Amino acid sequence: MRPTRFAIVLAMLAMISGLAACSGQGDLHQWVAQVKARKGAPLPALPVVKTFETYIYQDQDRRDPFEPAPPQPNSQNLAGPHPDQNRPRQPLEAFPLDSLKMVGTIGSKDNIEALVKDPQGVIHQVRVGDYMGQNYGHVTRVTTSEIDMVELVPNGSGGWMERDASVALGDK
Repeated sequence: MRPTRFAIVLAMLAMISGLAACSGQGDLHQWVAQVKARKGAPLPALPVVKTFETYIYQDQDRRDPFEPAPPQPNSQNLAGPHPDQNRPRQPLEAFPLDSLKMVGTIGSKDNIEALVKDPQGVIHQVRVGDYMGQNYGHVTRVTTSEIDMVELVPNGSGGWMERDASVALGDK
């Protein structure tokens, strides 16, 4: 379909009126030049940095108050639970417990094993007696809905204490 003469004339008039509207920006350019020519407000002076004398703690009779106190051996620390450092580490002990996900179980009620997915997507079989998590988590019970374990965590005074933990089916 060819445009008519009326449509062509109408388009030309629209272009001419559009160009005429653009020419009225002289005031705008003048205002921008005036604003750019103004001087900015002076910057405030930088504050003076206070210097402090360094003090080297040299009192040999007392401990440095800024260093943590060394753990004091006591009967509670020596008699409490300790992680077995001599046993070989199991693959699931490389991951934090909250990054492991129980995805299912296999076996019968008497001999049930949990299926645990590690952060890299590898599925591991876990049974009672296995270890998982970074806190020496020893698996004590496996059910169709969760894995129960006992972890060994530092007690803050050089010893260890037991803490119950679990990973439920479908966590995360």
